[in-house]
Amino acid sequence: MYLRLTKNIKYFLSAGHRRGHGIHSPFVFDLITRVIRNKRDPVVVLNIEKARKRLKADSRIINVTDYGAGSKKFSGDKRKVSDIARYSAVSRKYGELLYNLAAEYGKGDIIELGTSLGISALYLAGGSPGSTVHTIEGSGEIAVLAAKMFENEGINNIRLYDGTFEEVLPVIINSGVKPGLVFIDGNHRKKPVLKYFEMLAEIAGNETIIVLDDINYSDDMHEAWEEIKKHKRVSVTIDLNRMGLVFFREGIPHNDYIIRY
Repeated sequence: MYLRLTKNIKYFLSAGHRRGHGIHSPFVFDLITRVIRNKRDPVVVLNIEKARKRLKADSRIINVTDYGAGSKKFSGDKRKVSDIARYSAVSRKYGELLYNLAAEYGKGDIIELGTSLGISALYLAGGSPGSTVHTIEGSGEIAVLAAKMFENEGINNIRLYDGTFEEVLPVIINSGVKPGLVFIDGNHRKKPVLKYFEMLAEIAGNETIIVLDDINYSDDMHEAWEEIKKHKRVSVTIDLNRMGLVFFREGIPHNDYIIRY
């Protein structure tokens, strides 16, 4: 909690303007003004938020297998669907960010590590309906619920993989997928996060963006983020407090930005 508090204070004191004022990089200014602040399809957002509301009203208790760092909200392996939807699903604010990033960068294929109940996958799929969202969920009963929701919502550009990241990610990579966007969530330990990032950086193209969730969740995640910023292929990183954006653009001087969102 102390780390998150100090990081939040530092973030708000040092973050650049959310409208792009004072940002001298044309690439980052364009990202802020044209992509991050772009409008979303209100019908898509409304339908996703209706799906979230239904999940938050679901009182069923399911078995959950957690392969990550564990939860600060839950203990044990039995959880209410409503609690998972309330505390673990991406918020509307950051879901809309994923929608916009997918619309701009997610052409072709999108990879998501950590489906949970599927809200973030819906935002990614809605932002780029012509792309295939490859999403991985290691907890079997959660994967079943997510698959059912995708079916009920009539979403046909999401491919859900039931298995661990270690099992499934190499399969996706070896299939020849070239992701435009990658969203890394579902594991908040430094070593695995860096491992997944290295694997995905190997197949990242000049236009690829990797989005990391909860970069200030813990000491481990903060340290992982700091190492990723120094990666030899990374050109630009953007700290949005909760999420971190990583770009591999050639010809752009390396720089790390903190932007208010």
